[in-house]
Amino acid sequence: MGISVYAKKDFSLSPSDLVVDETVFHNANGYLGVRSNFEEGYPDGYNSIRGTYVNGFYDFSYMGQAEKLYGLTEAKQIMLNICDTQSIKISFEGEKFSMFSGEIISRERLLRMKDGVTERNVVWRSPKGREVSIQFVRMASFEILPLFLIQVRIRPLNFSGRIRIESGHRGDVRNFFDPSDPRVAAENIQYLTVTEAEYRDGASSILAKTSKSGLTICSHVKNAISVQAERSTVQEEGEITEMITMDVKQGETITLDKFTVICDSIRYADPKIAARDALQRALNLGIEALFEKQRDYLESLGVYDAVEINGDDELDLSVHYNLYQLIQSVSKDLHGNIAAKGLSGEGYEGHYFWDTEMYLQPFFTLTIPALSKNLIRYRYSILDHARENARILGHKKGAAYPWRTIMGQECSGHYPSGSAQYHISGDVAYAVTAYYLATGDLDLIEECGAEIVFETARLWLDVGNYYKGKFHINEVTGPDEYTCLVNNNYYTNLIARHNLRWAVKFHELLQAAGCGQAVLQKIGLRPSELVEFARASDNMYLPYDEELGINPQDDSFLQKKPWDLSTITEAEKPLLMHYHPMYLYRHMICKQADTVLAHFILEDEQDEPTIRKSFEFYETVTTHDSSLSTCIFSVVASKLGFSEKAYRYFGDSAKLDLFNTHKNTKDGIHTANMGGTYMAIVYGFGGLRIKETGLSLQPSLPSAWTSYRFRFSYRGSLLEVSVDRSMVMAKLLAGPAQRVTIFKMVYELSDHLTISI
Repeated sequence: MGISVYAKKDFSLSPSDLVVDETVFHNANGYLGVRSNFEEGYPDGYNSIRGTYVNGFYDFSYMGQAEKLYGLTEAKQIMLNICDTQSIKISFEGEKFSMFSGEIISRERLLRMKDGVTERNVVWRSPKGREVSIQFVRMASFEILPLFLIQVRIRPLNFSGRIRIESGHRGDVRNFFDPSDPRVAAENIQYLTVTEAEYRDGASSILAKTSKSGLTICSHVKNAISVQAERSTVQEEGEITEMITMDVKQGETITLDKFTVICDSIRYADPKIAARDALQRALNLGIEALFEKQRDYLESLGVYDAVEINGDDELDLSVHYNLYQLIQSVSKDLHGNIAAKGLSGEGYEGHYFWDTEMYLQPFFTLTIPALSKNLIRYRYSILDHARENARILGHKKGAAYPWRTIMGQECSGHYPSGSAQYHISGDVAYAVTAYYLATGDLDLIEECGAEIVFETARLWLDVGNYYKGKFHINEVTGPDEYTCLVNNNYYTNLIARHNLRWAVKFHELLQAAGCGQAVLQKIGLRPSELVEFARASDNMYLPYDEELGINPQDDSFLQKKPWDLSTITEAEKPLLMHYHPMYLYRHMICKQADTVLAHFILEDEQDEPTIRKSFEFYETVTTHDSSLSTCIFSVVASKLGFSEKAYRYFGDSAKLDLFNTHKNTKDGIHTANMGGTYMAIVYGFGGLRIKETGLSLQPSLPSAWTSYRFRFSYRGSLLEVSVDRSMVMAKLLAGPAQRVTIFKMVYELSDHLTISI
């Protein structure tokens, strides 16, 4: 069992540290997320980002283009801050509790990952000498997804007296904005309008409507107190506050349980009725049962068994933190996905990127396949929008998935680094294929996966063209956003080839199984198109430089002016914040892994000497300004036997958010990097590969560790791999026996086997 509690004692009260802790200790369950703000609030001047979010709930925002060229995006979707129900202000004989007045005798914050809760414990001495112990426990329920719970336990230590609690419920809220940072919203806009606010049957209810998308959301709040108390309410425009007053004796503990339930019109026909029903269900279950079900849910997922590292407790904690955040971030239904910041903050405005397919879905495919299936079904649910997007881009057939989106339409106004990233359609198809290879689930392929792969394959035939017998793809942008609108980006061409090949293979698999006719008829896929898929994939042009023995990132990359990385100061990073895009585009410099990523996910497309030379070359030109980068360099370094480099890159990736190494965790966690951390362990150090040829492992042990282990699902079986200095042990924990290749030797794994290193 890995470390499952993150404790921060005597935490800093500086504004810059607290806003980071708001992210680090946030609560989420894949449906809703709440930043970890102090319930009692902050002094004036503290730039708290106070937010509550629902996955997939959005409004539209106008995004005007300076020059209105055809097809440029002029509206984007925004994930909304929907309400504030965190507010709990406590007074003792008229003295208001605040972390910034009186004396803090002790303080700590805890994230109890095994229990699925966060905790803040404070012993406070008021300016007049009253001492009190206060505990805040917060939970976003996995049992009742619309439920967020705050439990407050108050115990006077040296006095008896009157305690007053003001529990707030506010619907008139706005999103955070920062005009100086392109990674967050630049506009201060009122997206939600409160249409109804009432207090009835001991609970407050606020209904709000979006300004443009026509969606509604209802928040319901109920306060339950453990002792007899006087209650009253104050209602202002868009806000309801309940006053709870009681007399408490010295040493006596009183408990306030604050239930918040939030329901939206995307998932519920009547959000108000749904919120009332969910609240009643929560009240019927009771607090202790809700806490128990939270623990049971997390235990059932086996997330703490997914990976364990021995020999570096800090790193083990960081890894388990990352995996826990993935569980908090992933949508549990078909109406959401995984935002770039999860549900922890407003960075990137709640948009979903290709990060999901290439960095996040591998974790779910290997550990919780049902959630990976949901992610594929979400992409299928927006396939019509992807078809429409392809038409906007000028293609008569096929589907072009957007670079960033919530409900399916493109949200990026900067097309050179946005819509031009055609590889995203190939990435979505790749994730479908990876899921199939790991699960053998042909039913999902028939249901929706094949249609995604067929329609994205169609796109490439129109995007590319033949020149001197080779299929070229021009004017696209690869994963590296410091090089835009290029010809024959290596990654893009390779992912297109994979997409085209698997369109043909899925057709053959479905035909062999006696199914698949429905999708062929639905989209009108002709046999001649399948022939063209195979022809284009077989003749795909892949850039290669004979002199350097590498795959250039694109046709022009090696012609560009070099930029010595040693001359770049930390103050200049990320470069996109300090240099004009055109300046970046003209230089031989990368923001993130691009060709190196291609060498990882499709390693059999190139020989190892070329991969080695490419890796060494791209090390010299990559800034790793993107959090998506170092984890991939770690995986490929492991493959090539660069163990020290692999470990260094891995450490940079694993500790990014828990220790705020990129200095922007305040805007939210980096979910893709968290998935990348998992890949760096399992695909990197573990050497796990799942291909058409089957399952293989090539484990290595970093010198800083004494051992590690990981579990994963494969074709209906649960397997565990343990690695230490002397041996590799593979166990079949459940399911049918599996054939596995370890260190290039084939074994039949029916129980367990041990291989000496």
